[in-house]
Amino acid sequence: MLKLSPLLLAVLYALGMYFFSSWRTRKTLDANSTELADPGLKAVTDKLARALDLPRIKVHVYEVEPVNGLAAPDGRIFLTRGFLKKYKAGEVSAEELSSVIAHELGHVALGHTKRRMIDFSGQNAIRVALAMVLGRFLPGVGVWIANALTHLLAARLSRQDEYEADAYASALLVKAGIGTGPQKSLFRKLEGLTGMGGAGGPAWLMSHPKTAERIAAIEAREARWDVPRLPKD
Repeated sequence: MLKLSPLLLAVLYALGMYFFSSWRTRKTLDANSTELADPGLKAVTDKLARALDLPRIKVHVYEVEPVNGLAAPDGRIFLTRGFLKKYKAGEVSAEELSSVIAHELGHVALGHTKRRMIDFSGQNAIRVALAMVLGRFLPGVGVWIANALTHLLAARLSRQDEYEADAYASALLVKAGIGTGPQKSLFRKLEGLTGMGGAGGPAWLMSHPKTAERIAAIEAREARWDVPRLPKD
């Protein structure tokens, strides 16, 4: 009987997970989303489109309640229904939502969306391989160690992506004439909007950087770019 090595099994598993995850993500989004049509938001997305020399920026509404924005591996941009409800209720401005769209455009432009799917599959493969190897020497504990190590790797990669997408969004918002003010004001609101407290555990375990650190990074860029800073709310 042919005996496959843990490494080969991990590679085969990663490939299978990549194709399955891509298919499942696309099917879920297709079944639960529609194109966004809102005059107020169109005015700000048109500014982003002009800054990118595009005819338009198409945004979709994903019919789930959590407040979030996301970019699909195929390049589509989504705002959740929960986010749109906050906008309709006046808790979030059109300019603040434009900063979310700019951030997700950054993920697409920088290749994060496709790479994340690959990373997800690869991390699962690493976890499987590590669990198989460590399980031989540390029965019971080996699986826990494998899970912890891959979680730390995933969190670090995700935080770096978020900082890069923030920087892209800042540059795009400035070029579009919107500025970084809405980006920062949304970050200050975000924990309240999502119902998540500020603790969230150690920064190195979080998939997103801490709010204060993201705002500080934006303001550091403003200083380098010599962008006028408005007083805080």
